Amino acid sequence: MNFFPEISLSTAQAEAIARGLFHIAHSDGLHEREAALVASFWSDAGGSHNALSELSRRGPLSSEELTAVLDTQEVRRLFVKTALLLAFADGQVTGSESELVRKYAAELGLGDELNHLEEQVKEYLLGQLSHIHNTAALAEIARKLKI
Repeated sequence: MNFFPEISLSTAQAEAIARGLFHIAHSDGLHEREAALVASFWSDAGGSHNALSELSRRGPLSSEELTAVLDTQEVRRLFVKTALLLAFADGQVTGSESELVRKYAAELGLGDELNHLEEQVKEYLLGQLSHIHNTAALAEIARKLKI
């Protein structure tokens, strides 16, 4: 499984994703790891640092705008998986983050897939740690991720 398949995004799609991610990140106070994840996404999408600051201040798109801009299931899944990664970024998924991810998934027609996408994200995160030889620590992380 290719967790993040290569997807070509328009500038409008990258902006919508970044704004949605900022909305989730700000819901419980912006953590530096969350900001770094959004900045990394934005940079990979070809955005500038100045534009990122502007996007952070603009707030989320309306449901109608979001669904119009994220117009394919592939792009919508990319957004939801990235939103889930963002929620895990600071080590604590808060109720407000979880609620917003669920809201976005439902608005994008992915509500029925959300549990599956969440399992994919958890497996991806655990896979990133597979080189660690401290099995007790890995077991503890898996327990916290509820895998």
